[in-house]
Amino acid sequence: MPACIAACIARARTDSFRPALRGLAAAVALTAALTVAVAPGKARAADPYPSKPIALVVPFSAGGPTDVVARSLGAAMSKHLGQSVVVENKTGAGGTIAPAYVARADPDGYTLLIHHNGMATAPALYRKLSYAPLKDFEYIGQVADVPMTLLGKKDLPPNNTAELIDYVRKNEAKLNLANAGLGAVSQLCGLLFEQALQVKLNVIPFQGTAPAMTALLGGQVDLLCDQTTATLPQIAGNKVKLYGVTTPQRIRALPDAPTLQEGGLKGFEMKVWHGVYAPKGTPAPVVARLTAALQAALKDPAVVRKLDELGAEIVPPAKQTPEGLQSWLKAESDKWQPMLRKAGTFAD
Repeated sequence: MPACIAACIARARTDSFRPALRGLAAAVALTAALTVAVAPGKARAADPYPSKPIALVVPFSAGGPTDVVARSLGAAMSKHLGQSVVVENKTGAGGTIAPAYVARADPDGYTLLIHHNGMATAPALYRKLSYAPLKDFEYIGQVADVPMTLLGKKDLPPNNTAELIDYVRKNEAKLNLANAGLGAVSQLCGLLFEQALQVKLNVIPFQGTAPAMTALLGGQVDLLCDQTTATLPQIAGNKVKLYGVTTPQRIRALPDAPTLQEGGLKGFEMKVWHGVYAPKGTPAPVVARLTAALQAALKDPAVVRKLDELGAEIVPPAKQTPEGLQSWLKAESDKWQPMLRKAGTFAD
């Protein structure tokens, strides 16, 4: 080949060989351009995952219960992934903007979602939902369960759950039940409470847990059911009346607080659960890497301590898996969606 090229160049002085030389030069240039264009792509494909920061998208505002869990978890996962896990808050539309965003993201493992019970309830609350929770995501694993507490304003007459049941049944038309907005776990807990007592209270939705709690503390509303991540400070400060926790057993964070079942609400059980998701189509090795990082993070002493402070309980290892989260989401969807559709309350 070198001899041929040299011969062509030597003869290029004649007009008859100039076109041939130009063609040869163009071919060499094209080959070089293709080499330059393809090489970076091959280098990128060979990059080990993860090679850049990962976004962990939260559907709710900074400082809220889910955000607190996400930041603790993300910091611990970063240690095991070798890259930063950066929390991004994408709020609005009852927590449906963030899942829709993640469902449309590139399935490369760099955009994740952490969400609670809203993944199971959104299809029944929103008649026009741009994503399907059971179809549009890969599952990484569950994180932690957070108990809920039923609270009353400080001067509400009943002093325990049994008295509250009787009082609510006699005064349902007068009582206000606050929640943090349609689709919030506090709304679901309130709905479960109404159905358990077969009453219809004056339900008042707020734009988040903080304003709902402010209204309870100020006596503008009578009752609020919300998670321990938001209620423990007010309970510890004796600023509200605590009627009980929503779990079958008493919890470490409030060992003296009875369960609502102990007080007479048989079968009343609800907890806030959290799961981590990736866009559908994320490669299996990436999902496995993320699941391993999640499982390692849930053993991190800082995470264990933080979740314990919030009254949250880390789920068993079998739930810290894609299969565990998928099975739980399906079960929760089957539980809540018929109940919400029967109530006929929509968020859109």
